[in-house]
Amino acid sequence: MNHQIRAQQLRVIDEDGQQLGVLTKREALELAAERELDLVEISPNADIPVAKIVDWGKYNYQKTKQLQKQKRNSKVSELKQMRFGLKIGDHDLDVKLKKVTGFLEEGHKVKITIFYRGREMAHKDIGFKLADRVIERYGNTVVVDQAPQLNGKQLIFVLRSSGAKKELKKDSEENEDA
Repeated sequence: MNHQIRAQQLRVIDEDGQQLGVLTKREALELAAERELDLVEISPNADIPVAKIVDWGKYNYQKTKQLQKQKRNSKVSELKQMRFGLKIGDHDLDVKLKKVTGFLEEGHKVKITIFYRGREMAHKDIGFKLADRVIERYGNTVVVDQAPQLNGKQLIFVLRSSGAKKELKKDSEENEDA
């Protein structure tokens, strides 16, 4: 800004967006001083650096507001978690999968954990079958980010929507009718 600019030749743009051409640093600073504004270097890495004559306070305020708006509009994807027991009933599974469908429609990833208790560890294959059943139920509407893998007494896998939201809604409605 102003005297901190190191380049001797600058492509200058005035406050209305009109190009004033290539000027020396001193000429550009004098022009900005005449208009009681600041000279701000916009693109310092260009062949001939670009500087703009602006009201620094207003420029900084607008830039801050623009960054806040971009931050507000960017959607942060959370990792939601759903836990199933190995002996979960069909209706309970339907209820939990309806909740998972809601998370997927909102664009979140869902970490599904199937936990084993006591002697259930002797029947690890039942957990993998349950995981396969869950994945098959969603079909091509989900992508498996992390394949089912045993981690201690838990079988963990991660799902995310494949972008086929309409199909997710259809599947959840069909499951309600059944």
